[in-house]
Amino acid sequence: MMAEQHIQDEGEIFTLVDEKGNEELYKEAMRFQNPESGKWYICLYPVEQENDEEVDIQAFAFNEPKDEAEELQLLPIESDAEWDMVQEVMNTFIDDDGNLNL
Repeated sequence: MMAEQHIQDEGEIFTLVDEKGNEELYKEAMRFQNPESGKWYICLYPVEQENDEEVDIQAFAFNEPKDEAEELQLLPIESDAEWDMVQEVMNTFIDDDGNLNL
């Protein structure tokens, strides 16, 4: 499956708030658009894990902002089919040693 992706050398930093109100900083690993649905997705990892051998990737859907001033609104991925597609795209960038190569 082909996906349009935008990789930034300086991945954007996001503040995610959990159900207890705790804030954690996440860095953008990649974002891509599903060419079939036109829907956008973003994969983030905790900033504190940036130099770790393993990182926890969080994936979200989002609506493309109308302009650069508009804040990105992260949306949950709702279906198993969407999760499978996101995982398939991520797997195309993971080598045999489990490293993410963008």
